[in-house]
Amino acid sequence: MQVEKLKYIIWAKDLDRAVSFYQSVFDAEVVKQSEVMAELSIAGTLIGIHSGGEGKRTWTGMSFQISDLFAGCELLQAQGGTVIRPPEDTPEEPAHLAMCADTEGNEIMLTKKRG
Repeated sequence: MQVEKLKYIIWAKDLDRAVSFYQSVFDAEVVKQSEVMAELSIAGTLIGIHSGGEGKRTWTGMSFQISDLFAGCELLQAQGGTVIRPPEDTPEEPAHLAMCADTEGNEIMLTKKRG
């Protein structure tokens, strides 16, 4: 089987708010959008956002690797997201992940490349 396209699908209670969040936080490019769905491109990967979500917290399995976790968490919160578990430096190693949620309750992870 030849795969033509691979994308993550998430749900949104407020489609416009979700699209704005991913554009503001992750510099997403809108590939196409209608009243019921949007397709976004982020770092060469597609995310499909469909309306009809309930706004309840849901684990997505999506992880975004960024260079500065602390600044990323601040931006995410400023755009309406939630930091569920903030990044923490430990004596053993510097912070490398933060558990977060977008404006629609979809849980996402911010990660930093481990040295």
